[in-house]
Formats: sequence, structure tokens, C-alpha cells
Amino acid sequence: MIHFPHTEPPSEGEAIEVAEGVLWLRMPLPMRLDHVNVYALDDGDSWTVIDTGFNSKRGREIWEKLMAGPLKGKPISRVLVTHHHPDHVGMAGWLQSDHGAELWTTRTAWLFSRMLTLDVQSALTEETLAFYRAAGMGGAVYDKRKAERPFNFSDVVAPMPLGFQRIKQGDVLTIGGRRWEVHIGHGHAPEHATLWSLDDDLVISGDQIIAGISSNLGVYATEPDADPVGDWLESCERLGAMAHEKHFVLPGHKLPFTGLPDRMTQLIENHHSALIRLENHLELPQTAAECFAPLFKRTIGEGEYGLALVEAYGHLNHLHQSGKIRRERREDDAWLWQKS
Repeated sequence: MIHFPHTEPPSEGEAIEVAEGVLWLRMPLPMRLDHVNVYALDDGDSWTVIDTGFNSKRGREIWEKLMAGPLKGKPISRVLVTHHHPDHVGMAGWLQSDHGAELWTTRTAWLFSRMLTLDVQSALTEETLAFYRAAGMGGAVYDKRKAERPFNFSDVVAPMPLGFQRIKQGDVLTIGGRRWEVHIGHGHAPEHATLWSLDDDLVISGDQIIAGISSNLGVYATEPDADPVGDWLESCERLGAMAHEKHFVLPGHKLPFTGLPDRMTQLIENHHSALIRLENHLELPQTAAECFAPLFKRTIGEGEYGLALVEAYGHLNHLHQSGKIRRERREDDAWLWQKS
């Protein structure tokens, strides 16, 4: 059974000690999922911080408040980033350049972060527009996105200085007086690091394991035939084999929890059920944009449309590469997907 020992998160600029020497902090996000969890681990004369929040003036002010308050004026010597998404890596470069922290992360996370901060576009690329057409993006949404300046990674991620310490599968790191074994997950983000304490029952899971919500499994123009759903299911099966009831999971969003075996089972079953609903929906040919109802079982608003579209595409790719559905191009370049 899943249980939440803490029913309320820390207030802005404050911290909750969730285990000896482990502080739970929160940074705000300007979106429906309005926060990201950050953890500070006490290394004695300094701190290691896990993930960072978006880069912004407000974010930097909150970090300064945290450093002077819950972090007791001790320096942040190391920032460990679980994966490359901007709510997790956004302030890492600032902590490096302005506060002298070392960056520890996976090679893929660093390469993606560094590349994307340098890839600034004033208009959507033709490859992205072609991908949107292939997904069957509605005409009004497509025209609106085409006319607007696109989101750039560097809008919310500080410049990334050269240099980082690579972490990889099976590494054992000493952080906050504990030994942590690195286990890598995939699907939500490539080479996503999770940390499993060898000295007690703590797990720092980033977005690979969250209670209450399932992480987005999206396909993008950068790799339009990717199968993040297959990667996710493989990772959940592998990590689930390590789970036991005593584990206390510190996730990237929502509340820390126990009951990890049940949550891993839920994560796997939720996507298998979604795939069955989606396959049944494809008795008649459909675009990715016409597959929201069976996947999400709720109305998708404008603010969620982009994430829903890339996740629908990801589930369709998985069924297609499993041989369960076929696809063909429509005259407007959209893929039509249908049961084989």
C-alpha cells in the first residue's frame, strides 16, 4: 500500500528534514505541475543538492534564501542532476558559475542540456513542423504554434559551463554520509539517474518514479521513431525487481512515499491498460491527435495539448514497432494508424 508520511510540502524558502541529513525543498514552476522537488544532503562542511528548478530571477532569490536559512550558510559543493529536463537542470549552471558547485550527472543528461541551451530558435524548425503535421496536430493549434516564438531551453536553463563529473549505472557515490548506488532508467528521459541508498531505505527517484502521476513518455522531432514506452516498461520491470516495502522514495514531484512495490506495479499496469485501450480505438484509422480519449480518459486542454500529443505518438510508436498496428500517410502528411 502506498503511504505518504508527509501530507504537506515545505513552504517556499523552507525545508523539511525527511531523513537524517536529508532536506526536502521545493521550487515553483509556472505551469499546471507547479513545483519540482529538490533535495539537499549534508556533507558536513558543505551540501550536495539533487536537482534545481527553473532558472529565473525568482528562482535565484529562493535559492539565496534557502542558502541563508535551511542550508545554514554552508556552501553547495555539488549539484547532482537526475535528468536533463529544464525543471531539474535549470539552475545547475548558475550553481556552478556563481557558487562554485561541481555538476554530477549522466553523460546523456549533460550532453542534452549543453546542446539544448545552445540551440536557440526564433521560429519553429521545419523538422518540428513536419513532425506536428505527421501527428495530425489540429489546424488552429498548428497555425498558432507556427506563428509564435517557440519555447527555447535557454529561456529557463542557465548557461552550462564546460565540465562535469559523469555518473553511470552501478556507480556507488558517497553523499550525505550514505553510499548510494546509481540505477539508470529510460523512457521519460534518456539515461535518467536514480539513487538507491546502500545504508538505509532511501531512494531518490527523480521523475522515474512518482506517486499519483505518471511521467510523460513523449516522442519529438529529434527522434520521431523512438519508443519511450518500451524503454519505460523495461526500466520499470528492472527497477521494480529491486523494490521493497521499506523503501522511502523521494521523487521529483508530488509527495515522498512508501509502498514502492505497489507503485511500480501500478506504473507498469497503467501503460499496459492504456495500450490495450489505444489498440481497441484503432479499429478505424486515427491520427495521434485523435487518440487522446482512450489514453488519458479526460479532456485535454490547450495547456496540456503538446505533452498529450507527444505521449500519444509514443504509445502509437510502441504498438507499431510491436507489430500490432500499421500506419500510412494521409495527403496532408499526417500518419493514420490502424489495427493490423
